[in-house]
Amino acid sequence: MMPVFRAIPPDMSADAVQQVDAMLSEIQSTEGVHIPWAIESGSRAWGFPSPDSDYVARFIYVRPAAQAVTIWPRRDVIERPIVGDMDVNGWDLSKALRLILKGNAVVVEWLQSPIVYSGEIWLRDALLDFAETWTDRVRLEAHYRHLGLRQQSIYLDGEAEPALKKVFYALRPAAAVRWLRLHPDRLLPPMHFPTLLAEADPPAEVAQLTRDLIARKAVSCELGTGQTPEPLREFIRTTLGDDIGSERTQSPSDEAKAAADELFVLATLRLDAA
Repeated sequence: MMPVFRAIPPDMSADAVQQVDAMLSEIQSTEGVHIPWAIESGSRAWGFPSPDSDYVARFIYVRPAAQAVTIWPRRDVIERPIVGDMDVNGWDLSKALRLILKGNAVVVEWLQSPIVYSGEIWLRDALLDFAETWTDRVRLEAHYRHLGLRQQSIYLDGEAEPALKKVFYALRPAAAVRWLRLHPDRLLPPMHFPTLLAEADPPAEVAQLTRDLIARKAVSCELGTGQTPEPLREFIRTTLGDDIGSERTQSPSDEAKAAADELFVLATLRLDAA
């Protein structure tokens, strides 16, 4: 058996963790797949949870080689209905690899989550190395800009009295865009939002307002509604720009696709042998 890594903060609900573990076990048994990486995403992993935050468990799964050899396409997502505060679903490793090559930051964030239900470190490290080598920086920044502008449009500009907690939905991708511009020698922005924001070097007033909101959110189920403080709105607007534009990107190279295939085959065979 391969060693399994686990990192659960002591303040997380033991009952909730037990529920997630049970759901992951059920998925492996019912779907006949192996889950080598299962983590918490969402506000708990981003570092700005509320007392009533949902448990957003995400995972990468690998099918046995016998399942992969078929002429019939299989779904590359496994989902379970959201029940109460439990939100559990995951992606096939093949989907994860394709999205990394498209500059989608979601998988890379999963690989950096500080809350790990179960994980095989060799696969995490291999995927992070793959992302560091083959992620298109332009595509990655475009991903965060698209996300931030969409959230800004919905939550900051589209609602007269938005919930204050929703500012984080636009603030986090804006901070990632700024981080990428300030760190040309690094490629993967930190998932943990307080770390990300600190490394993005925002104006002092933005940093203080954000710390205050995080502290309030940590002890209150609701921050209430109201206009987002203007320094935060201005930081988001100026960082993201006015429109998405047409960022010029290239399709993944044949070399990148070959590297993705190689890692996919390695993971399938290695997990089959375990």
